[in-house]
Amino acid sequence: MGTKQTVSPVAGKNKTTDSPSGSPSKLKSNGQVQGKAKNKEVNALPPQKSVVIAYLCWLFGGIFGLHHLYLHRDRHAFIWWCTLGGYMGIGWMGELFLIPEYVRDANEDPKFVKMFVAKLQAYPKPPYSSKRFVGQVMIGHLFGQVCSMAIPETVVGGWDLSFLHWAIPLFVSLGVWIVGNIGREQGVWWHCLVTAYLAYPARYLIYDETYSLLFTGLVAALTFDGLSKQWRRTPPRRGSPGERTFKLTTAVIIYCAFWGSFLYFNGTISDEDGGEVPIHEAIHNFLASAWWTDLKQALQDTYNYAQHHGWYETWKEVFESMDVDGERNSYKVLGVSATASQAEITAAYRKLSKEYHPDKVKDEALRAQAHQRFIEIQQAYSVLSKIKSNRRRKNKQYQEEEAIVL
Repeated sequence: MGTKQTVSPVAGKNKTTDSPSGSPSKLKSNGQVQGKAKNKEVNALPPQKSVVIAYLCWLFGGIFGLHHLYLHRDRHAFIWWCTLGGYMGIGWMGELFLIPEYVRDANEDPKFVKMFVAKLQAYPKPPYSSKRFVGQVMIGHLFGQVCSMAIPETVVGGWDLSFLHWAIPLFVSLGVWIVGNIGREQGVWWHCLVTAYLAYPARYLIYDETYSLLFTGLVAALTFDGLSKQWRRTPPRRGSPGERTFKLTTAVIIYCAFWGSFLYFNGTISDEDGGEVPIHEAIHNFLASAWWTDLKQALQDTYNYAQHHGWYETWKEVFESMDVDGERNSYKVLGVSATASQAEITAAYRKLSKEYHPDKVKDEALRAQAHQRFIEIQQAYSVLSKIKSNRRRKNKQYQEEEAIVL
C-alpha cells in the first residue's frame, strides 16, 4: 500500500506530512512553478510603444525609417532608408494616418488581435493589396538596377566582370521578398528567386533594361502573391538590440557597397574642357598629385610634432597657423615683421597706399588690380591697428592689476 499524502493547513499546498523527504511534492511544485514562469514568459506582452513617440520619430526621422525601427519593423525601416521615405517621402507622407495601427500591432493590442483573427477567419490567405504589390515591383526593380549599375563596365585587373549580370535576378527577388514579408504577411524566398531567373532571359528580347527589370520584378511579385503569400499567424520574433543592429548594419553596408562600386567604376566627372573622366582614374590622379603629396607630408609632420610636444601644443600651433584673426596675413600684405611697432605699421601703410592708389595708376588694364590691392592694404592696416590697440589696453590693465596686488 502506498503512503497517503496530506496537506498541512498551516504550511499550504506545497508541503506534505508523510513524505520522507518531500522530494516528490517539491519536484511537482517546482515543475508547476517553472511551467507557469515559462508560460508567463511566452505569453508576456512586449514593451508597450507610444503613439506620441512614434509620431515624433515619424516627423523627425521618418524619411529614414526611424519610426519603423522604434516599432520593431526593421524590414520596413530598411526599405524606407534605401528609398528616402518611400521614393522621396511619398510613402512617408502616406503613413500619417497609419501609425496608430502600427503601434497597436507592435503592442499586440486586444482590439487589433481580434480584428486580425477575424481576417484570418474570413480569408485563408492575405487578400490582394495593390499598395504592397506595387511596392514589391518597385523595390525589386530598384535592387536589380543598383546591382546592374554596380557591375564594372570596363576590364578590372584583366577580368571582364560583365558575367555578374546574372546576379541581377537574385537581387530583384530579394527586393520583392523583403516587401512581401513586412508586417503580418510572409512568404518564402525561393519561389521569387526561381521565377525571377526564369523571366530574366527576356532581357535579350526587351532591349531596354528598365523594361526588362520591371518585367522580372513583375513576374517575381506575381509569384509571391499567388504562390508564397500567407498570414504571419504568430507575432514576429523580436531580436535583441545587438542582433537587430548587426543585421541592419550588414544590409546597409552591402547596399552602400553596391553604390560605391557604381561610383568608383562607372561614375564620371567633368573636367575643365567638358570631357568625362572616370572617377577611379580621377582618384588615382588625385592621389598622385603634388597637392595630395604635400598634404600627406604636412599631416605626417603634424603627427611627428605632436609625438614630441604633445597634442595641446600641436593644436595651439595649428590654431595659430589658421590665422583666424588675419594678423599673419596682414603683416604679409604690409611687408612688416610681427615685431613691428605701430609707427612702422603706419609708415608702411602710407607708403603702400600712395603706391597702389587707383588714381595713381594710369593704365586702365592695371587699375582694377591696383584697386583690389589698395583694399587689401586698407583691411590689413585696420586689422593690425585694432590688434595693437587691444594688446595695449590689455597690457595696461594687467600692469594696473599688478600694481594693485603689490
